[in-house]
Amino acid sequence: MSNQPTTVAVNTIDQRLFRSTMGCFATGVTVITTARDGYVHGMTANAFLSVSLDPPLVLVSIGRSAKMHSLLAPGGRYGVSKLSEEQEHLSRHFSGKPITDLQPQFVWHNETPLLADALAHVVARVVDAHPAGDHTLFIGLVEHLAYRDGRPLLYYRGRYGRMATL
Repeated sequence: MSNQPTTVAVNTIDQRLFRSTMGCFATGVTVITTARDGYVHGMTANAFLSVSLDPPLVLVSIGRSAKMHSLLAPGGRYGVSKLSEEQEHLSRHFSGKPITDLQPQFVWHNETPLLADALAHVVARVVDAHPAGDHTLFIGLVEHLAYRDGRPLLYYRGRYGRMATL
């Protein structure tokens, strides 16, 4: 038995296989938001997670080619709106397929926009950023939390879904 770490040569994993395999993990759906120069910017993301309870930290993974990437900076804030099953249209709107004439409604906290009627809200201040391949992991210190009862919008294997009754 060797104590040497297992290594994989760069680019030996097929990207389609990687996406399909990662898609087997069902996730909730979030919209990440921020405000800049009087405009609200948002993007759909499912790579969001809690990192720490003390201090309360969260993480969102943003592709370097995404517009949102250039809008998040140390000390800046971002909002996370966890979508309910009734908000699939908002997920689609913020995933790069804008719905004509849709005007999403926002609530604000600490000058940060959050989608109205979302299942949960988080406002975080960027305290660290870690490059990770073609993405950056933005770690945020939580400044505000809120949630309501409801059913989450889910994403699994490239499709939206709803949770069965628990």
